[in-house]
Amino acid sequence: MAKWLFKSEPDVWGWDKQVAKGDAGEEWDGIRNYQARNNMRLMQLGDQGFFYHSRSGLEIVGIVEVCALSHPDSTTDDPRWDCVDIRAVKPMIKPVSLEMIKADGRLSEMVLVKNSRLSVQPVTDEEWTIICTLGETST
Repeated sequence: MAKWLFKSEPDVWGWDKQVAKGDAGEEWDGIRNYQARNNMRLMQLGDQGFFYHSRSGLEIVGIVEVCALSHPDSTTDDPRWDCVDIRAVKPMIKPVSLEMIKADGRLSEMVLVKNSRLSVQPVTDEEWTIICTLGETST
């Protein structure tokens, strides 16, 4: 299974709102970047991802999983834009800040460090394990 990171502004769509959607999950809609869209098109059911609060917070606060494959984004009539649905799996016991990630040399090649603006990005298995350890959260 592949691993991912989903970025959201917490005042627009935060972890608490994601959790409130329960097992049904929610569309990860509104993405208007081709690379992020292409990443979603690669996702499989059960793939897991980090839920990252961008703009304010700047930290990984939870783990989500893909619960619906790539499909047309319901927020637009433009057929170029797809999305997946994700559901909350569990919160990070200790949120992992961007500052912590940047300070850890093992994560220097992480997409979040090198291309912090990309809203949906891949995470390697090694990065996943390191971040879960930093967040005191089992995988």
